[in-house]
Amino acid sequence: MRELLVIGIGAGDPDQVTIQAVKAMNRAEVFFVIGKGDEKQELVDLRTTILSEHMDRDYRIVDIVDPPRDRTPSDYTGVVDDWHDRRAAIFEEAFAAVDGVGAILVWGDPSLYDSTLRIVERVLARGVVGFDYSVIPGVTSVQSLAAQHRIVLNRIGEPVHVTTGRRLREGLPDGVRDAVVMLDADCSFTRLAGDWQIWWGAYLGTPDEVLISGDLADVSKDIVRVRAELRERKGWIMDTYLVRRR
Repeated sequence: MRELLVIGIGAGDPDQVTIQAVKAMNRAEVFFVIGKGDEKQELVDLRTTILSEHMDRDYRIVDIVDPPRDRTPSDYTGVVDDWHDRRAAIFEEAFAAVDGVGAILVWGDPSLYDSTLRIVERVLARGVVGFDYSVIPGVTSVQSLAAQHRIVLNRIGEPVHVTTGRRLREGLPDGVRDAVVMLDADCSFTRLAGDWQIWWGAYLGTPDEVLISGDLADVSKDIVRVRAELRERKGWIMDTYLVRRR
């Protein structure tokens, strides 16, 4: 493989794919698609839909099975580090079998809570295969959330804290009044004390998109219920939200 393109494809809507990303996709001969089991086959299908809509040349797909990991570890950093090593070995084997230009389609943008670039660097550090790589940015779920709710993420002259559900459960830093939360499987917003508002969205940018907003005290139970129902029905869920202290 001479070159790898790491392409951000937005939150799910094929129309969110940038012109730069479309041009990059049409340079690729092989797309590496990471599968996460039957329950998340829909995520693979969405990538295929994006390719069908934007590609004007022949290409092939190489399926990569994502290795499993403990989702509730006592040593989170150690478990993720081991998972990245196993991912790098699988990617290395797939890369070595390809000539030409390869590409990986990344949900949202590769810079935000995504491990693809770390895995690519690990593959190169192993020294078995060598290649150049480029990164093409994409629309994040955070941007899609703000657009769908028609909100500005920051208050005038103030910062926005971007974090995970796990970190939110541990407590926000002092002074934080606006926080975007991702990767929250436990509805950690239910543990916030005080007067907060929330803007929540699931399956952003897809036909199944669901939005809920309001005072956290009023809509918290609704979000918990709807989220559980959606996950039970589809087998997976991706959601993001903004919480704002009054």
